[in-house]
Amino acid sequence: MLSFNLLITVALAYVAFLFLVAFAAERRAASGQARWLRTSLIYTLSLSVYCTGWTFYGAVGYAARSGLEYLTIYLGPTLVMVGWWWVLRKLVRIGRSQRTTSLADLVSSRFGKSTALGVIVTLLAVVGTTPYIALQLQSVSLSMSVFAEATGSTWAGSDIGRTGLWVAAGLAVFTILFGTRNLDANERHHGVVMAIAVEAVVKLVALLAVGVFVVWGLAGGIAGTLETIDSSRLAAWEPAGGRWAGLIFLSGAALICLPRMFQVLVVENSDERHLATASWAFPLYLLAMSLFVVPIAAVGLERMPEGANPDLFVLTLPLAEGQQGLAMLVFLGGLSSATSMVIVATIALATMVSNHIVVPAWLSARTDGAMVSGDVRAVVLISRRLSIVAVLALGYTYFRLSEGGALAAIGLISFVGMAQVLPAMVGGIFWRGATRWGAGAGLISGFVIWMWCLFLPSFGQGAVISAQAFAEGPFGIGWLRPHALFGIEGLDPVVHAVLWSMLINTTAFFVGSVVTFPTPLERLQGAQIVNVYEHSQGPRTWSRQAAGAEDLLIMAQRILGPVEAQTLFQSEAKKQGKSGYLPDVTPDFVDYLERELAGSVGAATAHAMIGQITEGASVSVEDLIAVADEAAQIVEYSARLEEKSREQERTARALREANAKLTQLSIQKDAFLSQISHELRTPMTSIRAFSELLRDTTLETADQQRFAGIIQDEALRLTRLLDDLLDLSVLENGNVTLNISEGRLTDLLDRAVSASGVGSALAIRRDRASEAVKVSTDLDRLAQVFINLISNARKYCIAERPELRIEVRSIGGATVVDFIDNGEGIRDADREVIFEKFSRLTDPGKAGGAGLGLAICREIMERLGGAISYQPGQGGAAFRVTLPAAEALAAE
Repeated sequence: MLSFNLLITVALAYVAFLFLVAFAAERRAASGQARWLRTSLIYTLSLSVYCTGWTFYGAVGYAARSGLEYLTIYLGPTLVMVGWWWVLRKLVRIGRSQRTTSLADLVSSRFGKSTALGVIVTLLAVVGTTPYIALQLQSVSLSMSVFAEATGSTWAGSDIGRTGLWVAAGLAVFTILFGTRNLDANERHHGVVMAIAVEAVVKLVALLAVGVFVVWGLAGGIAGTLETIDSSRLAAWEPAGGRWAGLIFLSGAALICLPRMFQVLVVENSDERHLATASWAFPLYLLAMSLFVVPIAAVGLERMPEGANPDLFVLTLPLAEGQQGLAMLVFLGGLSSATSMVIVATIALATMVSNHIVVPAWLSARTDGAMVSGDVRAVVLISRRLSIVAVLALGYTYFRLSEGGALAAIGLISFVGMAQVLPAMVGGIFWRGATRWGAGAGLISGFVIWMWCLFLPSFGQGAVISAQAFAEGPFGIGWLRPHALFGIEGLDPVVHAVLWSMLINTTAFFVGSVVTFPTPLERLQGAQIVNVYEHSQGPRTWSRQAAGAEDLLIMAQRILGPVEAQTLFQSEAKKQGKSGYLPDVTPDFVDYLERELAGSVGAATAHAMIGQITEGASVSVEDLIAVADEAAQIVEYSARLEEKSREQERTARALREANAKLTQLSIQKDAFLSQISHELRTPMTSIRAFSELLRDTTLETADQQRFAGIIQDEALRLTRLLDDLLDLSVLENGNVTLNISEGRLTDLLDRAVSASGVGSALAIRRDRASEAVKVSTDLDRLAQVFINLISNARKYCIAERPELRIEVRSIGGATVVDFIDNGEGIRDADREVIFEKFSRLTDPGKAGGAGLGLAICREIMERLGGAISYQPGQGGAAFRVTLPAAEALAAE
């Protein structure tokens, strides 16, 4: 007999194995080796999260109680995958084009990125999924109690409750570790998906193994199994047409409305073509999962004692026959079924709570809006982790407070609740006339009916709803009785709840949409989503374009991270033909940036944050015309005029910028000539004066040495100035000879710090571990660039305690070195000319020199095949030196 301690040990070992699988998948995805993680096989197996503890344990119990009615659990998803494949494909396409992160995000995006709708769907999802999470905790706890009783230990309700608490805590830890490690612009969790794929195989193998054992080990083969089925009460089952149709509808709706299914079906989808494979492979998986349900139920009814829980026949049959190893495999299969559902569901719900409740509330509480100091990423991650704990706590509370009914009955409560999203979601993606008022009215009315007719009664009479209200209705109003709404009696409670909730929900959605008019943004979003295959998003206009590129960059860095945000902005700048990190703030760029941010914080939140910075962004009348079918010709003509106008404006702006730059360079040139004549005349005057003294005057030895030293110092000063001029001239003419050699970046930086002579005047912050990089270049020239940047920081940083951070990192295959001080930085107007040879931004007497340093640095980096640029938005002055990727080698 297996000991209970051994069961716990095996379960913990299995969980540890899943940890390793998830961790390995995360590492491979982070290193860019995730192609095999994005295959159609892994995608199809991840859809098995549909098969939870309900289908693993509860399907057999369902069959034992209701005959072939259990097939409705599998028929609904099968019909959707085969017959509604085009709907699923459209959902995936919309999810990718709109950067949809959750079910609430889809509904919110469709209806003008409405925050209110996102909150409604989020609350509905949390409440609706709570019974399902409780179901999984119950299935794991009951399976463990079976093992405990098999070893002679009798468990009370408190023992089962304590086990559920430990299971919930363990799932919270696993989900937090691999579901909220970071923010992904696509909200994909490779580690979790891979772990779910492994669990899919385990639970399928376990269920098939029990089926084979029951049919050929207990029933004597197929013929004996058929005889057992014929002699059981299953043979006397007669289908109820209304309930049969209602349950098929519910299970089909669950495939696209359950948060966990939307997560794996749409959000985690990396290739739309995977649906073609899943459309036949997933129904085959469901067929295999359901293949032995009836034989197990029939043999269990025959062999197990009267009153035995049929939900656990899958586990109790092997145990009763002494098949300890098979029972252990079944336990792991049941554990896989339950945990995979809880993990994905809590990730999806935490994303919805964070993106649609916590972050919008946090932003609205800040007077400075999206430009707040701090890291928005941290707020998002913390809120998601706390949401995971809260959701599991709700599931555990429902598990303890509910009556602990049949697993299938608990699952159906969640199915009916989440089906309330179906009218708004399906209607929204196919009907352009749908409005947010209609969607809100439908969701709220359906949610209220479900709560009253099914969710609250699930706690039992007298728990939430009094027995009197059950019998007579609230305040004696009989037609409001939970199971006899509007006087319709005799219906199955589930069918009753489905009938009224969906009827009232759909009616409210339709009527609300007909009597209200969509906003321009709703019309625009509706056109993009309804016509997602054909619609090409036209240019969007704003009432004001007061947002600066640097403001948007700062906000993006706090959500996407510095490297990702800077890469995105630099890429857009290159597309516009500009250098540096700040592109023009065009409508197309703002819209593109909003979609990228939506992948991390949701469409509604991203829209609100962009709107704050763009000072109340709104869609123009032209946008409304752009989505009106009857005015297509006007739209096209208007769009062309607007594009020409914008092109002329960009050209005029470019000319103004070029003229301003030329004017500033002319002023800088005059100042440079004046400065250079002064710099040349001063040492020459000193040299001539002191040399005449030495020639014409008899001096003491000490005075002679002092005057000779002054002459030497001035000569060196003159030499350095001439060297800079000659060096710049040689570099500009392309006559420089490069001496390529290999060296370590850390040694080069050590040399530069020493040569710059900053001493204690400037604190240097470095990470030597990141500097362990070999470079193959002209080391002297590169050191010259580093020395100049360090010296400039010493001269121009006016902070109370000057500090320079030197950071080395790898971006896009190239090694970059950032020099960031804590001073005031460089003004916007001066950034365009700081690398010009006539540029000088401060009083010459303040720092000395002729202002040639950055111009020489630029020429050197161009000759070396790299680049030097100024990085805005870093606090102080920040310069980035980029070494060419082909010349940066990994350290040995």
